[in-house]
Amino acid sequence: MKQCQAFRGRVLHFTDNPQHSGEAAYEYWSDGMLLVADGKIHHAGDWNSLASKLPAGTECIEYPHHLLIPGFVDSHIHYPQTEMIAAYGEQLLDWLQRYTFPVEMQFADPDHCAAVARWFLDELLRNGTTTAMVFCTVHPTSVDALFQEAWERRLRLIAGKVLMDRNAPEALLEDAETGYQSSQQLIERWHGVDRLSYAVTPRFAPTSSSEQLALAGKLLKQYPGLYLQTHLSENLAELAWVKDLYPDARHYLDVYAQAGLLGPRSVFAHGIHLCADEWNRLAETDSVLAHCPSSNLFLGSGLFDLQQAQASGVRLGMGTDVGAGTSFSMLQTLADAYKVQQLQGVGLEPLQALYMATLGGARALSLDHLIGSFQPGYEADFTVLDLHATPLIQQRLEYCRELKDLLFVLQTLGDDRCVAATYILGQCLYQRL
Repeated sequence: MKQCQAFRGRVLHFTDNPQHSGEAAYEYWSDGMLLVADGKIHHAGDWNSLASKLPAGTECIEYPHHLLIPGFVDSHIHYPQTEMIAAYGEQLLDWLQRYTFPVEMQFADPDHCAAVARWFLDELLRNGTTTAMVFCTVHPTSVDALFQEAWERRLRLIAGKVLMDRNAPEALLEDAETGYQSSQQLIERWHGVDRLSYAVTPRFAPTSSSEQLALAGKLLKQYPGLYLQTHLSENLAELAWVKDLYPDARHYLDVYAQAGLLGPRSVFAHGIHLCADEWNRLAETDSVLAHCPSSNLFLGSGLFDLQQAQASGVRLGMGTDVGAGTSFSMLQTLADAYKVQQLQGVGLEPLQALYMATLGGARALSLDHLIGSFQPGYEADFTVLDLHATPLIQQRLEYCRELKDLLFVLQTLGDDRCVAATYILGQCLYQRL
């Protein structure tokens, strides 16, 4: 081994879904070690059992009152909307017209794209997020800027150029063929470069014609390994609009199905107002939903049916959905996820919640062979959470006797202040001062 580093602290990771495997789904060491070599996980385990076996010259980094977990995975977020986070009022469709589209017009400027991309990735790391699936704008420059910045940091990132050919301001529209060709160029430039992947990105059915959605499906067939990201059944007015625009579709999901957009690498954000057939077709095609609780509450869109998703066997990721979401913090997002279920009389166990934000998110993005866990050979992307981040958290944790209680306090009271450090391939790219 070369370039060995040993990290000491509380260590927690998942090997399976707690919903299915209970306590066998995770490993936790109250005095643990994470051994990293050449950017990969070499071993995770008990400090006292492993310390004497460390290779000579191993650098030891101690985190005495911290919890080390795999980095957070954000399965749905818009980087151009960081400038308009916390924009007051409106529900989805009016909100897009009033805030989102005017902000996205600025991304025709490459310098603006680069500045926002840097700020965006800094904010992800500051919140402990190490992998994200990201919407750009219709402008190829927005994709180039984000991928360039992510490549320089060696981040694992999935992103794509938004496709829109109707029902949006003229400055953000392009004909279906132009969108297809510019997407092709971006795919050939970026997809598979280091840790970067491309996602074909029709914004949502109302802003794409049938021709454009069909060309999106053509891209997925042309380039194996591509992702698809879009929105689904977020808002009741949106559903009615889709029904008017696509009268021959059985339901919202069928619009995407007819274009060949369902599949294991297809991630649909929200999925709040789904019928039984939509749940079945998502499960049958192994398609993915990104649950965005903060955004759903902020825009008044509705309450996600987690029980139905789990019963249907649909893969789930967690999404902050900035800027409709109100924070980059996955901890705050999990707090909102808990509240969304409480409003429906359902509990969300803290271990299950953290799984969804780590290994569950990696599984949702078909990356669970690379990230999301501390199994040997996995990429060493991890987050260090400070259990003394605030006086309130420190005091409250003194009364926690079980791991699930500790996690619930972090998920309820925690935010970006809890992130002491974020590591990418074993290298510290963020450290709280």
